[in-house]
Amino acid sequence: MSALVSAIPILLLIILMMGFKVSGYKSAVVTLIVTIVLALVAVPVLGIVPEKYAQSSILGITIWSVIEGLLKACFPIILIIICAIFSYNILCETKEIETIKTQFIQMTSDKGLLVLLLTWGLGGVLEGMAGFGTAVAIPAAILIGLGFKPMFSAVICLIANTVAVGFGAVGLPATTLANQVAASGTATPEELCEVATFIILQLSLMFYITPFLILMLTDKTKIVKNICIALFVGTFSIIVQFCCAHFIGPETPAILGSVAAIIAMLLYNKLFIRDEQPSDEVIVEKKNFGLGKTLKAWSVYGLIIFFILISSKIVPPINELLGSTLVTQVELPVIGNTFKFGWLSNAGLMIFLGAMIGGLIQGMSLRALLRLLAKTTLNLQKTVVTICCLVAMAMLMNNTGMTNDIAKGLVMLTGVSFPFFAPLIGSIGTFVTGSATNANILFGKLQATAASDLGLVNHGSFFGVSGNETNWLAAANCAGSEGGKLLSPQSIAIATAACDMEGQDGDIMRKTMPFAIFWILMNGLMVFLGLHVI
Repeated sequence: MSALVSAIPILLLIILMMGFKVSGYKSAVVTLIVTIVLALVAVPVLGIVPEKYAQSSILGITIWSVIEGLLKACFPIILIIICAIFSYNILCETKEIETIKTQFIQMTSDKGLLVLLLTWGLGGVLEGMAGFGTAVAIPAAILIGLGFKPMFSAVICLIANTVAVGFGAVGLPATTLANQVAASGTATPEELCEVATFIILQLSLMFYITPFLILMLTDKTKIVKNICIALFVGTFSIIVQFCCAHFIGPETPAILGSVAAIIAMLLYNKLFIRDEQPSDEVIVEKKNFGLGKTLKAWSVYGLIIFFILISSKIVPPINELLGSTLVTQVELPVIGNTFKFGWLSNAGLMIFLGAMIGGLIQGMSLRALLRLLAKTTLNLQKTVVTICCLVAMAMLMNNTGMTNDIAKGLVMLTGVSFPFFAPLIGSIGTFVTGSATNANILFGKLQATAASDLGLVNHGSFFGVSGNETNWLAAANCAGSEGGKLLSPQSIAIATAACDMEGQDGDIMRKTMPFAIFWILMNGLMVFLGLHVI
């Protein structure tokens, strides 16, 4: 009974968004209010408050949990989102996004490789840099401009926008997950790397399967060639992403891994693809760009990557200096937690610096850049409200024992097979909220608590990589959340808008459903095998 009552906020969020089609921010506000009422009224009756808060006022726990959630939502989640979208908007404002598009189109004459370049390559870079729909909207629009059918463009971009999602917006979903499950509330660099590495390991098969599916959907007649390309590109992608995750952290796997995939595709094109005319389906207008024009077009993303890399563990002196300078600490009474935020060491600042300097290089004035930043912030106000409410709800559920109670109920229901279902929970979170970050906020702590209830609190070896069993199970939430992107109403809405397919959301969902089910099953199998077999 207590588990069912504790699950009311999550069930309510699902019902409001799926059953009554209520917008995300309105659903989040209503759900937070209901969660507060449950915390004040039901939690004391159920007696599920964690022992460390047993002597504390339930009102105090509620108030300070919400404050903790609002702080964590703003710094750094919302800061990163605003800066990431701002960087993309600069490219649109200066029209340099057209240069980037055209350069991708002219890279190969092979139809399958061209689609893979745009969806898996450019889409991965966009997801890693900005996220929040850009990786679906931009490649889909380019594909339609090249002559591909709208339905094909929408579905193929949704399928491609999966593996990179956990490390989208400069690693925000994975970073958020690591912070959710960290004992201190803020993950150490080592914990960030471990969680990021585990996500890559759990997705390892999909680095090969997803490119193969993209190629087969584009051209079913060249099975052998498609297998070769998928193996070649997938190997480059997974090696680079694993190294980034294991040695740097969650900020760069999607960005550098996608860049590596693009290089691999260009190399394969040079070595094995004969120069031939594109099929009649593809419309290509040849343009020549000099080095100066290319550097100018890529200045925003290039500088963002540069600032992220030099502030990471790759350059220890800079990383340590930034991490210990201008760090704000807020003591949260009653719940006894400490909120920490480094003003110089967070990814949001690195994106902001890269975007501002790149914008100046591309010809925008400082005043125009600040005006665009303000416009971007205003346009994201509903997203800000949604995230603030969801993070506050997650903190409140964690601190009042509701998350812990749900985890116990799930463990009782599934037993030792729970790890197989762990990715499904993450996919449900993304399906409901439209965001892997939000899915990790909602269910990240739940996965860690379930691991504890199952006794999975030791160190072990997962596919040859040592680490904590709790982090392995928590990583399953992020890996599974990427499959939920295929069915998320928000993601599909972005695809329909980009492809001018208003009213065809249901048709797109029906086509992506088999891929989503396959994705979740494969993730569940990898998580279970990694924990119990290999």
